[in-house]
Amino acid sequence: MLPCAYKQLFGIDCPTCGAQRSFSLLMEGNIPDSFFMYPPLIPVLVLGILWMIRLVKPTHIGYGFIKKYTWTVLALVMINYLVHLII
Repeated sequence: MLPCAYKQLFGIDCPTCGAQRSFSLLMEGNIPDSFFMYPPLIPVLVLGILWMIRLVKPTHIGYGFIKKYTWTVLALVMINYLVHLII
């Protein structure tokens, strides 16, 4: 796995720490362990797919929906980060 520059620089985990290992577990088909490693991974991946679809076919996905979903995913990532820092 690639080292986290944020963690090396500041000495604490970054908001996406665990995502790389979680993605690796997901690609191996180990969905439960992937979820427990980094819960926001699947919503982040869905967001990436939605943005790609929006770039190719802008009329298929409304900007309002994707904007709200982006903020929701950002909130999930930050909640996960804060819980991880507390625990």
